Amino acid sequence: MASITPLSQSQPLYEKTQFTLLKTPQNQFCSIPFSRFTQSSKLSLKKSRMVVVSATTAAEKSNKRYPGEAKGFVEEMRFVAMKLHTKDQSKEGEKEPEGQPMAKWEPSVEGYLKFLVDSKLVYDTLEKIMEKAPFSEYAEFRNTGLERSEALAKDLEWFRLQGYAIPEPSAPGLNYARYLEELSEKDPQAFICHFYNTYFAHSAGGRMIGRKVAEKILNKKGLEFYKWDGDLSQLLQNVREKLNKVAENWTREEKNHCLEETEKSFKFSGEILRLILS
Repeated sequence: MASITPLSQSQPLYEKTQFTLLKTPQNQFCSIPFSRFTQSSKLSLKKSRMVVVSATTAAEKSNKRYPGEAKGFVEEMRFVAMKLHTKDQSKEGEKEPEGQPMAKWEPSVEGYLKFLVDSKLVYDTLEKIMEKAPFSEYAEFRNTGLERSEALAKDLEWFRLQGYAIPEPSAPGLNYARYLEELSEKDPQAFICHFYNTYFAHSAGGRMIGRKVAEKILNKKGLEFYKWDGDLSQLLQNVREKLNKVAENWTREEKNHCLEETEKSFKFSGEILRLILS
């Protein structure tokens, strides 16, 4: 606002009953054009609107509900995982099928053994990490009843007794095991994503694959890999509850980071699965 130069005390306010006109002071701070006030006001209003919009956007983000969030974080993980299935694997799948559908697979015992050996290495690694527990929340997932390492050891021994040579772990299993070990030491949210997808995928699609392969090359023999002590649905529910409880302490950013790791989990497990056809 323009300042007004005070009148001198000796200067009369009136002369001959007429107002004395004051000359506009020449001080540079008093001669600001009206257009600059208008421009400044518009700028202030624009900034105010930007602040309001920014605050509104932040509030909307904080109130955003993620698919499955209302049921707990495991449901969020399940939702993301199902989207990565192919359309012929699940009605929720969004990926286009690659290669032959499983119904047309021609597995061999040798390829299946490679798959079982590499799978055992991954489960061995996961179960050792849980025992070591570099992060305290890992200890929640010891002795869940979903462990597969011991069952796989029995299956490989059965094959050995049938006269089959048991191969050494191959690149897909070795690479995944190494990645899990490194991840477990520095990134618990991403590691938990792999834990969830490895065990829960095996209890669902993994069982179906095992049944199809057994029909083709094992005279329908059921392996220990696909058997659990106790009620599987209850074992899974117990682990769901533990996962949801652990995730309650995560920020939204940490949860999103966990979800983003799902695609890598599918990549590693897919490479091991394809060994069946090698």
